[in-house]
Amino acid sequence: MTQATEPLRALFCIGITQGFHDLPAAQAKEVMAVFIEAFRDLRGRFGITVLGTFDDDQLTVGAASGGWPWTAYILADLPDLKAAVAICDIFRSTRALDGQLWKFARIEARIGRQLFAGNE
Repeated sequence: MTQATEPLRALFCIGITQGFHDLPAAQAKEVMAVFIEAFRDLRGRFGITVLGTFDDDQLTVGAASGGWPWTAYILADLPDLKAAVAICDIFRSTRALDGQLWKFARIEARIGRQLFAGNE
């Protein structure tokens, strides 16, 4: 008997860099607009199912996030590892102001599976 494969579960951790904090307000607004557009329609573009998002921007103010605690998170089910790489590549391939999006934010993916308990 063949066992059905479960989708990969990924937690995308997103941190705002000092480069973003150093921007004048108008440019910061422009970068955020680029970020929002870059993350539009993740299901249609990459076949992922977003299970939830979390943004800590109201209680973490003025500090760059180079790791834990991150600024924002996306929890998603992925069809394969290629989809996770594609999401991370958004930061490499998206232009923002005079460089790439990774100049203003960073992303890291943790990949696992659904926890065996607590899903009811």
